[in-house]
Amino acid sequence: MYAVIKTGGKQYRVASGEKIKVEQIPADIGTEITLDQVLMVADGDKVSVGAPLVAGATVTAKVIAQGRGEKVRIFKMRRRKHYQKRQGHRQNFTEIEIGAIKA
Repeated sequence: MYAVIKTGGKQYRVASGEKIKVEQIPADIGTEITLDQVLMVADGDKVSVGAPLVAGATVTAKVIAQGRGEKVRIFKMRRRKHYQKRQGHRQNFTEIEIGAIKA
């Protein structure tokens, strides 16, 4: 059984027991969260697709960690104009473990 959920402006295909990193969710480590934006639920041959969400479907997850991703280097340059700009960015994330999928 798996589901497609939407969180942080992105969509993820999740199954029970998986660990994924999503955009930062304001929750403490160890707490259970409920993701109610479920776009699709599949159980074997039975597939439920929402328009846009599946009614009554939820995915429970446990927050494992809060952290920051790898640094992304941004370098901008204009040739012959003596312009160079260096910048770095580290995106915050929340690591969650998927629990039960209820359709």
